[in-house]
Amino acid sequence: MTTAALSTTAGKAAVTTTPLGTRRTPLLTLLPRDGALAWVRRGEGLVAWGEADRLEVTGPGALAEAAAWWADRCARTVVDDPLGVPGSGPVVFGSIAFDTVAGTSVFVVPEVVVGRRDGQTWVTVTGDADDHHAVVETSPQHAATSIGRLAYADGALDPMAWCGAVATAVARIGAGELDKVVLARDLLVTADRPLDPRRLLLRLAERFPDTWTFAVDGLLGATPELLLRRTGRDIDSRVLAGTAPRGAGAADDRLAADLQASAKDHAEHAYAVDSLADALRPYVDELVVPAQPEVLTLPNVRHLASDVRGRQRDGDAAGLLELVGAVHPTAAVCGSPRATAARVIGELEGMDRGRYAGPVGWLDSRGDGEFGLALRCAELTGAEGGRQARLFAGCGIVAGSDPIAELAETQAKLAAFQAALED
Repeated sequence: MTTAALSTTAGKAAVTTTPLGTRRTPLLTLLPRDGALAWVRRGEGLVAWGEADRLEVTGPGALAEAAAWWADRCARTVVDDPLGVPGSGPVVFGSIAFDTVAGTSVFVVPEVVVGRRDGQTWVTVTGDADDHHAVVETSPQHAATSIGRLAYADGALDPMAWCGAVATAVARIGAGELDKVVLARDLLVTADRPLDPRRLLLRLAERFPDTWTFAVDGLLGATPELLLRRTGRDIDSRVLAGTAPRGAGAADDRLAADLQASAKDHAEHAYAVDSLADALRPYVDELVVPAQPEVLTLPNVRHLASDVRGRQRDGDAAGLLELVGAVHPTAAVCGSPRATAARVIGELEGMDRGRYAGPVGWLDSRGDGEFGLALRCAELTGAEGGRQARLFAGCGIVAGSDPIAELAETQAKLAAFQAALED
């Protein structure tokens, strides 16, 4: 049974989009400290704040419930949008649970959205928000403000216990129970002073410009993986699976070559691509899947990456949330076969992922939108007076995976967010 908690505005809501020309103020510097919403890559995307409406939903029909709620709200909205581009007009931000049946997914309709696409900037205001003072730039110096000392603590499993879980997974793969499983671990951090999401987002965007920097309801990070983008009938996805660390000088080149030649990493990647493509095929006429992945280089790691493109079948009425529900969780964050991998995760991982590794992004009233996977992220828990966060990282386990090497991979991924925390 699906359950939902929501705030619904009675009657008609007014949404007004106003072009701001080629204004180049960095989007993330516009965010307030509280209620920050963001989806930004290379300086373009959406930032937002305020809460005009909200839905929290769980159960087997969670995404269908969310889609119906958003469609109803849009139908009750009077829109003035002279731009009509993806992300203008009414927008909802979503952070979807990894397990949509057991977990709680959150959807927020902001009062103010500032967007930028192809150099064109706009502001969208919902309800009674005053756009004259709605957009207030804050100093980038917030990114340099010290949060003092950091204290780290193990999450659900300490490193050795987690390595034991990996070894158990490898044995079960060897026994033929499944082909791949993604195991994650969490890490708790407590700062001397309250954590300011603006500092974290600005630092993440600066260090990882090719990722999507996101924030929804206290979950924030910089994901390199685009689950689905829908623009009209066009569908895009960037699948990542298979990871190598970075090195110095010639060692870095050798590590890149080893990743490109690794049969283990290519097998892990193939499971992820195949699971996405198989889930999308019922909805598309054309699906272009690269024959071989490319190597995506980030400051802290490298990944095997495949950009998958398709066109939704004419007459197919599935919206973006239905498509997201069809493909999630892919083998990139769960495993293969999906149902078996999900069960093994529940048995071995020892934690509730919540919204980690779930879809995160935005959707507009035309059905356009973008959802990535909530990776390289942390949840600001509100514990310790706003001084605590829960960090996450995971990796794909296949035949031949080495527990110590997989632990090192999670540490490299955790370092992406730790660098944003540390002075």
